[in-house]
Amino acid sequence: MQLLKDKKTLVTGGTAGIGKDIAITFAKQGAHVMIFGTNAERASEVVKELESVRISPDQQFGSDIVNVSDKASVDAAIQKILGSWGSVDVLVNNAGITRDGLLMKMSEQDWDDVMDTNLKSAYNLCSALVRTMLKARSGKIINVSSVVGLTGNAGQVNYAASKSGMIGFTKALAQELATRGICVNCIAPGFIQTKMTDVLTEAQKEAILKKIPMGRLGSTEDIANAALFLASPLSNYITGQVLTVDGGMVM
Repeated sequence: MQLLKDKKTLVTGGTAGIGKDIAITFAKQGAHVMIFGTNAERASEVVKELESVRISPDQQFGSDIVNVSDKASVDAAIQKILGSWGSVDVLVNNAGITRDGLLMKMSEQDWDDVMDTNLKSAYNLCSALVRTMLKARSGKIINVSSVVGLTGNAGQVNYAASKSGMIGFTKALAQELATRGICVNCIAPGFIQTKMTDVLTEAQKEAILKKIPMGRLGSTEDIANAALFLASPLSNYITGQVLTVDGGMVM
């Protein structure tokens, strides 16, 4: 079953981790996939992986190096996509960074960098694409937040604020677009096995696992499967929701 056959999809932060797995999962379901990233070498490697899992010779894959926090850069990149594809059916706002530290030691730059990359990027991408979705009277927007946006976390006031803001953004935009058949939803991953969690000490990992009823970290595939569901026709009557994928950490 090809849940995304011929769907034109765009994934930001698509060169590694969760974004990469979402892109590959979409490709395996018949989607055309464009990824945005900041590392040309990694982007090229991901495109090769996408080509290796194609299920149709007609599938199109590509990448672009885009500063998603800069509106002019996003607008220019989207115009290139629309010039080639004409439309985008599924947008996944996954780009994100951390600049952790206690508030009393956090620089203004660390605050601005996280807010711009994690939250302003969603505004930039959605504002650039929403008109074409409105004309088509269809579309799926999936914003990747975090359980930290629901619970907060010491040492991450910037990250938690950006991810909480993503949830509010999702709910408001869902209300604006629902009458035109456009679904806007949010995924809130828990602790996922990525390079970001690889740096944790064993003691830190043990403390985290005690908070997770399922007793394990999640995988990037777990998040990709959630994104697939929200991107597919299986979720056509779901909008404005936050899907926590966290092993039961937040109930």
